Amino acid sequence: MFKVNESKIQGCFELLPNIFQDSRGHFIKVFHKEVFKELGLENNFTEEYYSRSFKDVIRGLHFQIPPKEHAKLVYCTEGSVFDVVLDLRGGSDTYGKYDTFNLNSKKSNLLYIPKGIAHGFCSTSEISTLVYKTTTVYDEDCDAGILWSSVGISWPTNKPILSKRDKSFPVLDSFKTPFS
Repeated sequence: MFKVNESKIQGCFELLPNIFQDSRGHFIKVFHKEVFKELGLENNFTEEYYSRSFKDVIRGLHFQIPPKEHAKLVYCTEGSVFDVVLDLRGGSDTYGKYDTFNLNSKKSNLLYIPKGIAHGFCSTSEISTLVYKTTTVYDEDCDAGILWSSVGISWPTNKPILSKRDKSFPVLDSFKTPFS
């Protein structure tokens, strides 16, 4: 069902689904509980939402802290995004390191993000739609982030558009991880 590419970040995977295409368009299965179970991925998604972003919008780097931390499955159904994951798991060999992916509607690739990983993206098309499936429900008290510019990521824009909230996150160097 999926070709699985490992990330530099342990437990994070790019999933390439089978694309069934004919004269009407295409059909893509993005989730199958048993396949996720066989791959050792969390598969109890409890909430799903999407964002639409204009070109040069950066969202992130977002995560939820315990006890409401969650794994995510993200994919782009319209346009394209430069997607980023940042390891915040204390004791991890890749703590403080990041990996990047180009998610887009033509390739139909998905990104599985385990607990303890911050996530963000930059819209690289005029409009992009990113879908998120999470294993816990959003909790404002557990919502957190790392400042997008504090990690050394080469974002694909010189004119980032950010929310006030995303500009206010702490830098990675001052972050005390709750993830063990």
